[in-house]
Amino acid sequence: MAFGADELRVLRRALAHALHPAPLDDEDVQDCLRLAGSVDEAVREAGRMRAFLLADLARYRDALPGSAAGYLELLQDALAAGYDPRPEDLAALRGLRGTPVGAALLARCQTLAEHSVRTRLAGRHVAPAPRTRLLALPGGRKGEPEEPKPRPAPPKPGPVPTERPVPKPSEVFPPRKRPAAPPSRQRAAG
Repeated sequence: MAFGADELRVLRRALAHALHPAPLDDEDVQDCLRLAGSVDEAVREAGRMRAFLLADLARYRDALPGSAAGYLELLQDALAAGYDPRPEDLAALRGLRGTPVGAALLARCQTLAEHSVRTRLAGRHVAPAPRTRLLALPGGRKGEPEEPKPRPAPPKPGPVPTERPVPKPSEVFPPRKRPAAPPSRQRAAG
């Protein structure tokens, strides 16, 4: 995998930030997320290329002996990419050991297969963990705390008995008393 000048600049800043954590600018966070997306895409593309190479290798192996030159070349490429030879490859190479390239590849594949079997039997075979997507950057954006705040618990249904009930508006603001009517004057009869 090769990085461009801009990608190396972002990678250098991300590594410096990992060594000396500090809040990141929004632009730096976006650059890191774009770089992570590019790396994820490169990993997916490498997986697709590996699957294509292995399928092509199987097709050439099935077409032996007519495809011997192409098969040997593809097998060399696959071995260089970390391919563990399968029993079918060893059987095919035994049929091609009359050529110098076939004999050399047979010896190499037997050594690799033997090493792979011994590693698995010893229990030290660890499958590579799939790469996870970069979800958060330590330090976060400027002004934000480093760790996300936990979400508040959802409200409990119904009122809690120890809570004071909410008063009604009529209790808070009692109705006004109307002023009493002035006493009526009664005339004295006389």
